[in-house]
Amino acid sequence: MRSDPADYELVAPGSLQAVVSLLATQPGEWLPIAGGTDIMVQYAAGKLVARKLVSLWNLPELRRFEVFPGELSIGAGCTYTDLREHEVVAREFPLLVSAARWTGGIANQNRGTLGGNIVNASPAADSLPALLVYEAELALVSAGGERRVRYVDFHSGYKTTLLAPGELIRAVCLARRFRGYFSYARKVGARSAQAIAKVAMAGLGRMAGGVVEDVRIAVGSVAPVPLRLRETERSVRGQVNDAALVSHAREAAAREIRPIDDIRSKAAYRSAVVGNLVAEFLYRLRGDQGSPQSAVLVRWNQLPADEAAQELQACCGSSAWARELALRRPFPTEAPLRVASDEIWSHLGTEDWMEAFSKHPRIGERKSPAAASAQSRAWSAEEQRDAAAAGRRSSGPCGKPIKNTKQGLAGCLSYVLPGNRPRKSWRFSAGACGMTT
Repeated sequence: MRSDPADYELVAPGSLQAVVSLLATQPGEWLPIAGGTDIMVQYAAGKLVARKLVSLWNLPELRRFEVFPGELSIGAGCTYTDLREHEVVAREFPLLVSAARWTGGIANQNRGTLGGNIVNASPAADSLPALLVYEAELALVSAGGERRVRYVDFHSGYKTTLLAPGELIRAVCLARRFRGYFSYARKVGARSAQAIAKVAMAGLGRMAGGVVEDVRIAVGSVAPVPLRLRETERSVRGQVNDAALVSHAREAAAREIRPIDDIRSKAAYRSAVVGNLVAEFLYRLRGDQGSPQSAVLVRWNQLPADEAAQELQACCGSSAWARELALRRPFPTEAPLRVASDEIWSHLGTEDWMEAFSKHPRIGERKSPAAASAQSRAWSAEEQRDAAAAGRRSSGPCGKPIKNTKQGLAGCLSYVLPGNRPRKSWRFSAGACGMTT
């Protein structure tokens, strides 16, 4: 049921001091609202519990950039569009610009704020890995004054933070010391835009004489809070950036994360993708654009058949397809691998398609409750059968439309095996299986 506007009160005091004074005099009664992109979703669904809202929108104290010789201060009320258009952010903090581009559509970017993204505290939020690798600090303000906290300490648990009652984020503070670093950003989601991340990663690195001089890696959507991969960083820093180091970093990253199965993805898939993104980052850090594909493919070619098939299943779900493709190894390059993938899939039956469907929940899908009516269950089964039959003619492995067979199941290999950027011709099928360019 939609909310009734008459049940809510919204005030706009017009200054930061007036807002914090209101929060102090009536503690716990008012919910601060900035751009409203998350709050309005709850409101539209009739699930917004708070009834008294205080607007932070366009407060001048929160909507400004302050550039100092050693620091950039970004007001918590600055929008994603503000971030994209600011010269210093674009030049010195490109990971934030990438995150701003990923966040929703243009309307969301015009309204959504950096401070709101932080306080909402979703582990899948787009901007948070970038803030971790830039080692941001937060300026928190209340009627009692102002304090600074390290952003890495801000999230105390799932959807919980260090904000005290009556406290707001005034600014996000970034040290201006990363201009000589290589930057890497990647979001893996169901679509290229307007999709919640299955995995997001931000990386900064610097090489000297073939050795990783410094590295910072952060990931989102793989734990209750956004994570800085400290152990992985320590294992890489000061080491020669070669294939052995990449393999070690991949394993270290998998040990640090805590992914779950949910409606967007599976834990095994997220683990595989994180490992491949870390590998891709390290290869690109050393300036090698081609090696991630060949090195990972060589490793997969050498695995025992059962292990090779298991790695494929993390993406594509069909055990028959995975086993058959593993038995056709070795593949010298991706091209014959993709041809073999399409050929195998075209000969599989309805049972294999149903297996793939069952292992990949789609956005909005929930398990049927035990009390579902017989007619409802019948409709659901009929839809699944129809989708599988249609899928053999015109869709990718997760039931999404594709243009031709080359956009089929092999698109998944772009992340689960090679870990490299998907070709644009794979975008539909790759997106259906949880990847994006």
